[in-house]
Amino acid sequence: MQQADLVAKLRAGVVIPAHPLALSQDRQIDWRSQRALTRYYLDSGASGLAVGVHTTQFELHDDHGMLAEVYQSAAAEATAHAEAKGEDRRLLIAGIAGDTEQAVTEAQLAAEAGYDAILVAGRGTAGWDEDQLIERTRAIGEVLPTLGFYLQESVGGRLLSRDYWSRLFEVPTVVGAKAAPFDRYRSHDLVTAMIESDRWQELAYLTGNDDTIVHDLITPFRREVNGEDRVLYCHGGLLGEWAVGTRAAVGLLDQVLTARDEGSVSLALLSAAPEVVEVNAAVFDTANNFAGCVAGINEMLRQQGVIDTAVCLSDNERLSPGQDELIAQVLRIHPDWCDQQFVAQNRDHWRS
Repeated sequence: MQQADLVAKLRAGVVIPAHPLALSQDRQIDWRSQRALTRYYLDSGASGLAVGVHTTQFELHDDHGMLAEVYQSAAAEATAHAEAKGEDRRLLIAGIAGDTEQAVTEAQLAAEAGYDAILVAGRGTAGWDEDQLIERTRAIGEVLPTLGFYLQESVGGRLLSRDYWSRLFEVPTVVGAKAAPFDRYRSHDLVTAMIESDRWQELAYLTGNDDTIVHDLITPFRREVNGEDRVLYCHGGLLGEWAVGTRAAVGLLDQVLTARDEGSVSLALLSAAPEVVEVNAAVFDTANNFAGCVAGINEMLRQQGVIDTAVCLSDNERLSPGQDELIAQVLRIHPDWCDQQFVAQNRDHWRS
């Protein structure tokens, strides 16, 4: 895919779930469940898939053989789905990690599997300065177009300056960024750098702020730059939260795009914000500073019967006490946001 075509697809409005990793009790990949997840997202109408990201468990990057298989599995399902529907294949975005050498190697694995872009995670760059991070992104961009990633510190992110984002957006192979610092001021730095960039119309702004999804999607960002009045909207999301309730997320974005066209936001749409936050609080384990966020996504999918376990690769990734009960509670309170009926009707087919 040409970079301009990729940017056009991203800027048209996207729902991209961060793809989980389904494991058996003995921590082997459960391919039946893994394929079921991919089919769920595709049948939900997701614009694409993000694989190898935080929700897929960063420990996966310690085994490149396993990582390549996970990349390939999602790509194969996406291709089969497109062929069956007679449509273009959905976007495929690969998460990478590690130092420059490792990151470039992983980008090459993704390119070989047919991926369209790279989400550049910071894992493996502790102690690096911003110059080193930008040069790493340049190197990755020689393989595939890249998306910057502002990850919250509680799950491995770091503080990044507005100058970093301004310089990053000057890199020709950068096609946008995911803002997920869970902090309005830091998100503002990223968006300001984007709207002030000479390349602002060549960049996609994706939210990863699971705590402010609705507000990020509906809010126009305005700025006068060199005498030009600019307006930047969030172009969609790449979210761990959208690994559950994906069909509902597609419907939410449709409502947002309609509201933008009409120039007004209804109270009904605004009321979605606290409901989505309540689901996210249970799944992401906000009561324990996100300690169970990866396991929580898997647990909701397990309770829904899409996958068999909530097991993670790392012993440190596990449910917090009582988190499973909170997840069961939001499934009862907000069944529509969690796709309860849709999942119940289709999970046997996805797992076949």
